Amino acid sequence: MEIIPTQKIINRDGIKAVKNGQKANEYSSVPNQKKPEWIRVKATFDKRFDAVKQQVQDKRLNTVCEEAMCPNISECWSAGTATFMLMGSVCTRACKFCSVDTGNPKGWLDLDEPMHTARAVKTMGLKYVVLTSVNRDDLEDGGAEHYARTVKAIKELNPETAVEALTPDFKGLSSSIDTLVNCGLEVFAQNVETVKRLTHPVRDIRAGYEQTLEVLAESKRINPNVLTKTSLILGLGETDAEIEE
Repeated sequence: MEIIPTQKIINRDGIKAVKNGQKANEYSSVPNQKKPEWIRVKATFDKRFDAVKQQVQDKRLNTVCEEAMCPNISECWSAGTATFMLMGSVCTRACKFCSVDTGNPKGWLDLDEPMHTARAVKTMGLKYVVLTSVNRDDLEDGGAEHYARTVKAIKELNPETAVEALTPDFKGLSSSIDTLVNCGLEVFAQNVETVKRLTHPVRDIRAGYEQTLEVLAESKRINPNVLTKTSLILGLGETDAEIEE
């Protein structure tokens, strides 16, 4: 068995965090064995992968591909796509399914990030870009204004590019939702993540099944022209009936 201890780090922005978001717990001992073939991904590292990686590094951007340890990173980057993660690499929440570092950024933001992201989109020639972010409960608006500035910067340099924002729940704050859905994006997304019964075992205690649904409903009330979207993670013990609900 491999023991995975709690690791405390200081990231490149000087923010203290718990690495991969979780403290050592009853599940920290994992079998040290190979994954089955059906779940393994064949890594491909080509010139396009290297080009995306260079863009991310040069502009000091974060991607959910890296920070959440996504196994599909080589497939997406080799296709010239990436999901940009705004507002740093440290999340104020600690959902059980997520590998992003957890901590308190204490109001820190990279004010150059909106323009750097826009320039990366232009260099990569993206016609559709997905933005996501860490939760920022340390900010009064949850980071909504920073999100909106990034969308506007992308649109200014890339007027033909469609933007999808996969956002935090902003603690249900209507003014933050308004800021996002009226900033020029095409798709507003907030993930319910799992079925109602499994919400608290899977998501951070500050997240809520009903709250996510209300955020989506509020976004539609404010701006019916913006598409809304949500996603479920399957395989956590949910039933077919719960999914259909």
